[in-house]
Amino acid sequence: MITGIVNSDLEATVQLTVRGPGGPSRRITAVIDTGFDGFLSLPPALVADLGLPWDHQTYATLAAGSEILVDMFLGSIVWNRRQRLIDIDESDTEPLVGTGLLANCEMKVQFRPRGLVAIKPLRRQSR
Repeated sequence: MITGIVNSDLEATVQLTVRGPGGPSRRITAVIDTGFDGFLSLPPALVADLGLPWDHQTYATLAAGSEILVDMFLGSIVWNRRQRLIDIDESDTEPLVGTGLLANCEMKVQFRPRGLVAIKPLRRQSR
């Protein structure tokens, strides 16, 4: 299970370890953004610090409906006690966790300052 805390702006946050190739890593606090369908976004300075390799570009639709071209990088994180290689969006914003990471998980949030955030994997359904 991944746990986090709600900040004073009522944003659910979690701490993650992000790694680049060759081992550099950083512990970050990321805001959970259910309107973001990617995995993780990081600011350019952190992408550079980690030495994340560029992978491709893609279009992203912003909340206002406009589209922008986004650089995508490869990195790894620890998610539910497993290391995962994921696509990371480079974005001039604070780190964001998207629904790509939340897929097949249950999330509970106490929406008050210092409220608890809990994310756990869903059990596979048997047929």
